[in-house]
This record gives sequence, structure tokens and C-alpha cells, in this order.
Amino acid sequence: MAASQGKSLKAYIENILVAKADTLQLEVQNPSPSGDEFFSYPENLNETADRVNEYKKGKTKSKIVLKSAEDINKFINNL
Repeated sequence: MAASQGKSLKAYIENILVAKADTLQLEVQNPSPSGDEFFSYPENLNETADRVNEYKKGKTKSKIVLKSAEDINKFINNL
């Protein structure tokens, strides 16, 4: 088929894959193992992603570093 259309096999397959990808309809499911309702709302997921990106860019305001369960427990106990 590729040769009859004057295309390389690679170009032919890429066209097929792009056409299939364009027709896909994806449904995002709740990523929480416990089914937490917080993750059922796209705006919450978007805000969470935005906060992660801000953290990765070093634009967060907090200088608290919690690397272990012990660090988290100390932080919570000092609130």
C-alpha cells in the first residue's frame, strides 16, 4: 500500500498512527487508589499540576523540606 501511494513505509505508518490518534477519545479517571473525591474534579488536578510545576521551577514560597515520614511527623507535630 505504501509503495502504491508513493510513500515510504515509515511515512505511511506515521499517517496511519496520526489518523488513529486524532480519533481517540480519552477519559481521565480518578488517580486516587482510595477514590478520593478531590481528584474527581479537573480543576483540582490542574491546580495540583500547576503547584508541582512551580515547585520544580523553584518558585515556591515555602523553604520546608520534608524528605521522610519522620520529617513529616515532626512538621505536623509542630503546627
